[in-house]
Amino acid sequence: MAEEDSPVFFVDDGYSGTDFDRPGFQEMLNEIEADYVAVVLTKDLSRLGRNSTMTGMFINITFAKHNVRYIAINDNFDTQNQNSVDNDFAGIRMWFNEFYARDTSRKIRAVNKAKGERGERLTTNAPYGYRKNPENKKEWIVDEEAAQVVRHIFDLCMEGRGPMQIAKQLKEEQILNPTAYKRKEGIKTPNPETADPYHWNTNTVVHILERQEYTGCTVNFKTYSNSIWDKKQRENPEENRAVFYNTHTAIIEPEVFDKVQEIRQQRHRRTKTGKSHMFSGLVFCADCKAKMRYCTTSYFEERQDHFVCANYRSNTGTCSAHFIRAVVLEQLVWKHMQMVIDYVIRYEDFFRAKMEQRLRVESNEILRVKRKQLDKAEKRILELDKLFVRIYEDNVAGKLSDERFAVMSSSYEAEQQALKTNAETLRQEIEVQEQQNQNLELFIQKVHQYADLDELTAYAAHDLIKAIYISAPDKSSGKRRQSISICYDFVGFIPLDELMKQETA
Repeated sequence: MAEEDSPVFFVDDGYSGTDFDRPGFQEMLNEIEADYVAVVLTKDLSRLGRNSTMTGMFINITFAKHNVRYIAINDNFDTQNQNSVDNDFAGIRMWFNEFYARDTSRKIRAVNKAKGERGERLTTNAPYGYRKNPENKKEWIVDEEAAQVVRHIFDLCMEGRGPMQIAKQLKEEQILNPTAYKRKEGIKTPNPETADPYHWNTNTVVHILERQEYTGCTVNFKTYSNSIWDKKQRENPEENRAVFYNTHTAIIEPEVFDKVQEIRQQRHRRTKTGKSHMFSGLVFCADCKAKMRYCTTSYFEERQDHFVCANYRSNTGTCSAHFIRAVVLEQLVWKHMQMVIDYVIRYEDFFRAKMEQRLRVESNEILRVKRKQLDKAEKRILELDKLFVRIYEDNVAGKLSDERFAVMSSSYEAEQQALKTNAETLRQEIEVQEQQNQNLELFIQKVHQYADLDELTAYAAHDLIKAIYISAPDKSSGKRRQSISICYDFVGFIPLDELMKQETA
């Protein structure tokens, strides 16, 4: 109470008793700590809180420190009556209140788990780019105006733009951010209104670029919390998520989404001049396999911009000067891309047959090695399970001390976890190798999309190319000669000269 005979009500409708950051509760605490309160009344102990430890702390420490009398009417609890039997049972009542909260949380989690495993969406709000179908709230339909912005964001990333650059461009183009757009359209959103409706946060761009739902999937269990007391949502590992495909109309093609994730992992920085290159993140040294850095200064003419091996440092590094001018690299790559596109379109059947044969040979060898590695890892995982049982039995029988058991079990557990991670990686790599024919068809489809390409673009480069390897220059003939090798997406290196000789033979 703020004053004697002048009651003040603090209400927290819609908030859980497990949460002590409730606005009404915090406002009451501020009044108590300012020594404006004489008595606190609640219907029962559960109205104060459902965490027995925290509730007891507030009653016995905070309230007592500020000379506040606390009364829980239905529980006959009154801190002024220290000899009451009901006060003695308060701890048990608080424990039951906490148990009720835990049990309720457990039931809700079980229901959500069952719904999520059935493929029902666990998200309350549709992502930016979609709307809930007015006739069926569980169904998402494409919001074309917002979807165009999502596609634009992915296109900019495919051109080599980073999240900060994308956010800056969206603001320059005066595109409403998701919160401002939803408020304009009358769509409910939990986010507060922004001061500048055209300001795009970098994290918002990242969130859109990494959201798999844009490929038409439902993704459940993306986050988790440690307990009912800890409300922080933590990111769930991908292996613990449930993904259901083709549950709604896709805004982004899966191949484009996957390519964007690859580009995002490269995370190349812009130079100090603010310039970036379409090949940044794609160029590697053919010898040491390190990335080649894009170098430019404000004093350079465009023809002086170049790439150089990251392991080369004025003859003090671990690699030689694998240097190539950017304009030369553009010319070489564009020429090779033109030849590949032209050849695949003109001799598609021959290209498919020869590449299938080549990929099959490479794939069989890779599969043999990887399956052998996987088999070895799985056998060792089973061996470690048996060793766990053995050292546990030795520990129980007194043959192995607790300290030694702790060290050995920790070592075995770390080894087993590393093996499980490696085994999962191997399984994924084996799956990729087994899909070589499918990947070849995807590459051919991509090439046909660029049949009318008349100039090199950043989007086409990132869409078709996985990596560009630069060899060291050869000056043995008296002239500087340098070769590049292009690893194309889905198919790897294409032996174009060899294919052209075979086709014309």
